Formats: sequence, C-alpha cells, structure tokens
Amino acid sequence: MSLQIGQKAPDFKTGAYANGQITEVTLSEYTKAGKWVVLFFYPLDFTFVCPTEIISFSEAVAEFAKLNVQVLGGSVDSVYSHKAWSESSLGAVNYPLFSDITHAISRDYSVLNEAKGISFRGVFIIDPEQTVRSYTVNDLSVGRNVDEIIRTVQAFQTGANCPVNWKPGQATL
Repeated sequence: MSLQIGQKAPDFKTGAYANGQITEVTLSEYTKAGKWVVLFFYPLDFTFVCPTEIISFSEAVAEFAKLNVQVLGGSVDSVYSHKAWSESSLGAVNYPLFSDITHAISRDYSVLNEAKGISFRGVFIIDPEQTVRSYTVNDLSVGRNVDEIIRTVQAFQTGANCPVNWKPGQATL
C-alpha cells in the first residue's frame, strides 16, 4: 500500500552522518519535540544532481529552522559513504544524512526504484503530529526546488487555505 496524505508518516531509526559524526536518527524524536520535518530522499552519493540538492538544502537550514523544521536527507548509501562524500566533496552539511542501506525506509515511503535499488527524489513534509502533509516524487534526473518546499511549509503553518502562488504576508482564504 502506498503512503497517503493525512496518514501517519512511518517512523524509523537508522544510522546517519551529522555534525562530523556517525550517529542515529529517529523520525519521531523530532516530531515528539514539536518539530516539522522535511524528509527527502536522493538516489546515491557521488552523483551529479544529488550534491546540488544537498548543498541547497544545507544552505537553507537557517530558513527551515525559523519555521521549526528539521531537515533530514538520505539515500540507500551507508553512513560511511555519506561521511566519505561529505569529507571529500560536499563539505559541511547542516542536517543529518541518513542511511537507508536496507531500503526499508524508501519502501515505506513508496520511493524505492526496485529495478535500480535506489530511491527516487522524494520529499515529504511531515507535521509535528507526524502526519504526512505533502509529498512530491521526481524521477532521477530532476532536482527539487528548495524555495518551493519552504513556501509550502509556510502555507501549511498558516492553518488556512492558501490560494495558488500564495506567499508569506499575502492574504489566505
């Protein structure tokens, strides 16, 4: 069964590379703390489009933090691959890169490309009740727009109906 809007986001506990260390992350540790979560999947470390997304999310972490949002990014690579990639190419990443080496998380979120054994480019906005409020999934070749993800979180946080192209400060419906 596919994950649907309005359903509880599947919890997970997995290894991650964060702040220069190998650690563990659990989705519910953030939602229980009252945080929103932007959970995104990317295909693989050491690829072409992925670093553009990872860096863009990292550059936007302060903006997400103002919105009480924890960013979590991950792929089917190991935490050791995340560490090696960060140290050799990416530089500091300002949020945890989680490992889905078993593919269980990608499967639970319906973003696993079974034929290739990697994740599609999925992004999920999860509220503090751990409810999926939004998700988009792209094929492997096209990255996401981080500004649009921020705008979407802001719209959800109004608690109101937001018209097309709504921006913070504009009237809601």
